[in-house]
Amino acid sequence: MDRILVDTNIILDLLGKREPYWPEAQALFDLAEKKKVELFVSALSIPNVHYILSRQLKSGKVLKILRRFKLLVKVVDLDDKIISLALDSDFKDFEDAIQYFSALENNIRVIVTRNVRDFRSSQIPVLTARDYLAMRER
Repeated sequence: MDRILVDTNIILDLLGKREPYWPEAQALFDLAEKKKVELFVSALSIPNVHYILSRQLKSGKVLKILRRFKLLVKVVDLDDKIISLALDSDFKDFEDAIQYFSALENNIRVIVTRNVRDFRSSQIPVLTARDYLAMRER
């Protein structure tokens, strides 16, 4: 079973029903619901998603959405080692570095994001949700 780290932008696509990306995000999370993949998120993603969604929805509603979302994913710790690796990396985007090293440190071998180009130096596959789903169909 694939172990996938889901980047914050994919979570926002799903929970915010952002078009045109929402259907692909939904299909990915449907696989998790059917126990065909294991989805992981960085501990950093949850407060970031809460902050962004709270700008559009009432906080109580966002918390309810996140509680349901949490049933589909496992949250990986954000610790001193991951922060240090991210700070010392050549990633231009610090948040992307945290996502990447969160995956590596937790033996997760695929990252799904919409910003594939931001992970150019990745040693593991980094795919869009669409590309991951297409790969599974082959």
